[in-house]
Amino acid sequence: MRGGRLWASVLCAAVVAVGAGGCQLVSPDKKDKGPIRVGTTDTITSLDPAGAYDAGSWELFSNLYQSLLTFSPGSDKPVPDAARSCAFQNAGLRTYVCELRDGLTFADGREMTAEDVKYSFDRIRRIKSPQGPAPLLTTLTSVQAAGRRVLFHLGVPDATFPFKIATGAGSIVDPRRYPADRLRPDNPDNPASGSGPYVLKEYAAGSTARLQPNSRYRGSIKSVGGDVTVRFFSSPAKMSRAWRDRAVDVVARQMPPTDLAALSPTDDDLRVMENSGAATRSMVFNVRPGSPMKDRAVRQAIAAVVDRETIARDVHHRTVEPLFSLIPRGLTGHSTPFFDAYPKPDPARARALLRDAGITTPVRFDLAYSQGAATGDEAALLRKQLEATGLFKVDTHWVEWKKFQEGYAKGEYDAYCVGWLADFPDPDTFIAPLVGADSSLHSGYRDPRVEELIRATEREDLRGRTAKNYRAIQKTIAQDVPMLPLWQKTDYVLSGKSISGTQYLSDGTSIWRLWKLNRI
Repeated sequence: MRGGRLWASVLCAAVVAVGAGGCQLVSPDKKDKGPIRVGTTDTITSLDPAGAYDAGSWELFSNLYQSLLTFSPGSDKPVPDAARSCAFQNAGLRTYVCELRDGLTFADGREMTAEDVKYSFDRIRRIKSPQGPAPLLTTLTSVQAAGRRVLFHLGVPDATFPFKIATGAGSIVDPRRYPADRLRPDNPDNPASGSGPYVLKEYAAGSTARLQPNSRYRGSIKSVGGDVTVRFFSSPAKMSRAWRDRAVDVVARQMPPTDLAALSPTDDDLRVMENSGAATRSMVFNVRPGSPMKDRAVRQAIAAVVDRETIARDVHHRTVEPLFSLIPRGLTGHSTPFFDAYPKPDPARARALLRDAGITTPVRFDLAYSQGAATGDEAALLRKQLEATGLFKVDTHWVEWKKFQEGYAKGEYDAYCVGWLADFPDPDTFIAPLVGADSSLHSGYRDPRVEELIRATEREDLRGRTAKNYRAIQKTIAQDVPMLPLWQKTDYVLSGKSISGTQYLSDGTSIWRLWKLNRI
């Protein structure tokens, strides 16, 4: 569960550069005390790792729960966390073995065992929540606990498996607190129990989460910062007001595009960190029987009309870049299949596609959207572009985030717009969970050619060799159009000058490193 780069480059050139390509303005002002306050517009779907596969939930998971593996800042390879070591047992990439560290306990002091790890993975696969991370574990057939060792048996070779278990899908839970066959309700009095670097002391859904360092944590993190309070905002505009009023010290996601475009490199009270990962946004189509999007010609006609350049300019003030690929720029396998197939908005071609397929116009469909910056303006412009052709009649509507996820899982929307962040630094995270047979987008799309190519990429342990197959997958997707990539952007983290560590907060993985934050 990210582009206006010029001003950030100017700012970095004017100040002291520090790790991960970030830039800092250092202040001797130490009068601020108390928990560091972090603002975000991301929403928590569930505090139960079996019930969530979204950015907001996983941001907390990476602080409250441990996984066997994790990602160090700036690294593209997973490293041990709860594990002492992990490796494939042989060259067949079918058995992956991890040995636990000594001295692991949950936050209440109970020892963590290999059986607990097995339980956590079995539980995700048994519950198989529509909003959960089960789509990341499709190659896993069974888990075995043997002493301090955990053996993962895979149905097919999967070189990406270590990446997957380093995400929120690998969160280890206490069997005493998490039922084996159902999700645990979020409980304000006892909200979560893990072995991560933080303990969740208080939680109010949609409002705040108060985190304190976990003194029992044993893992790859050598030093944990102080208390952190996360504030959840229902809109970018509300978070922007809180930032201007200095009611938060850090804002991590989804500031309004107008605010980002107006940032000044001469502002001495501001620290800006550029996230090295990419966030993408796409229009997803429900291809199930009965949907107006079932016919490929309808989806192709939409692809032939949508004007990404106008969306980037008029809605996002050029803080995003048009995207013509499922895999964003900067990752192996990036190509431009949608530009090759639909090089410019062409209503005449769209009309011919629909006419040749015998489809009556206007095609009526609903377009749902939920959280994110300027999502309403974006949906309105998409409707305007499509209806201006006379070929479509579009009903756009906003849906609350949790209901939105439940709705598209059930096929309630003909089309919907959704953002996607990398789970891990590998192109697979933009392919298998999106267009694979067990897609977390629940579009109903399945294609044997795509499945065969996905399996081929998973068999390749030298990841640079996967580019050809990823390009072939994307060429098929551009022909079938189960989803239409719109844009990608680089996310920025903004903070006051008295906060350090924001350059490590996120780096294109699903990990939100709150433990790196400190007051200067």
